[in-house]
Amino acid sequence: MKKQKKIYASYGVDTDAALAVLKDIPISLHCWQGDDVAGFDQTGPLTGGIQVTGNYPGRATSPEELMADYEMALTLCPGAHKLNLHASYAIFSPDEPVDRDKLEPRHFASWVAFAQKHGLGLDFNPTFFSHPMVKNNLTLSSPDPTVRAFWIAHGKACLAIASHFAQATGVPCVVNFWMPDGMKDVPADRIGPRTRMKASLDEIFSAPYNHRLVFPTIESKVFGIGLESYTVVNAEFALAYAKEKGITPLVDNGHFHPTEAVSDKLSSLYLFHDHVALHVTRPVRWDSDHVVSFDDETREIAKEIVADGRLEKTFIALDYFDGSVNRIAAWIIGERNFRKALLWALLRPAERMKALQNQSNFSELLMLTEEIKTLPFGDVWNHFCNSCGVPTGEIWYQKIMDYEKKVLPLREKKVREENR
Repeated sequence: MKKQKKIYASYGVDTDAALAVLKDIPISLHCWQGDDVAGFDQTGPLTGGIQVTGNYPGRATSPEELMADYEMALTLCPGAHKLNLHASYAIFSPDEPVDRDKLEPRHFASWVAFAQKHGLGLDFNPTFFSHPMVKNNLTLSSPDPTVRAFWIAHGKACLAIASHFAQATGVPCVVNFWMPDGMKDVPADRIGPRTRMKASLDEIFSAPYNHRLVFPTIESKVFGIGLESYTVVNAEFALAYAKEKGITPLVDNGHFHPTEAVSDKLSSLYLFHDHVALHVTRPVRWDSDHVVSFDDETREIAKEIVADGRLEKTFIALDYFDGSVNRIAAWIIGERNFRKALLWALLRPAERMKALQNQSNFSELLMLTEEIKTLPFGDVWNHFCNSCGVPTGEIWYQKIMDYEKKVLPLREKKVREENR
């Protein structure tokens, strides 16, 4: 690494300092990649504008299988992590099923123990989809007060659970509110559902929770399957509500028009909010939630976080689900790619580049922007992985293939026997 360090130092970049920062940046890995967002509290189809495609063998179908797969992924992802849970992943005893409006911290005791075992923080998400109480694609904005009351109780329960997570792990818990409420066709009344949504959220956030350790967020979306014409919580609603309530806006880079870039939004959000939360995905045509790539927009998102000096003020989580490939490999590829993007951002001579822009020296800035693209970035990444005890190159993938050959056929056999 001496040669590589010297090359980067000639551009004013301290690689050791960059790697030290990178190792401690927590990335929240989403549990729902491992089982196609199925969860454990219902057996029906996905609803709420969500769809997972692909039937790659060996999907996790139990808490034990999902935890084993997650544990395998962690061994191949360098750096710090959090575990991101949806409420639908509650684990019940056989004689005590509990509906979502009655969830308690004890229903996540196994997940807390798992997080403590692996030194993970916990993030949380109320599950406002795939449930009989989602009526006509509406939850907190429903005109039916019974429906609203059920989901308000669910939201309050999730705040209490998030407080427990933060206290149990000693790590702040991001609890993300995403409601799929919307309509397939053009609505006759747009403000009515939004008025009810605001009132419902107001009631939820009136409940007590640990404001020091729990960070509620609200997430917008442009549309979903079956919700093509109208979503109640659009970007304007989410940002205005977050600002009014002093909570955190969450931006998912798949939840905007394809011509919009979340990387361009971040600096504006940083000026008006104490924290910003991210769900990083790879949209193709819409919110298709493909596995994160080391592409231009991913690097630009990481660049904004680092260059704006907001690493400690940004909650980074991944959010995608792909059932067409090995699900554990998908976890690892996406996590490693976003951490690569963070490293790429940390290895930029950011202050020099800002100075050139302020001096209107755009010729030198353009030259520098292009020259740093061919610096020995890959060597630094491999060094980082080695320092974390994580394999580089294709070696990690062979470990996943070995796991697949040993573990996944047993699951397929179990599924066949259960379906006889």
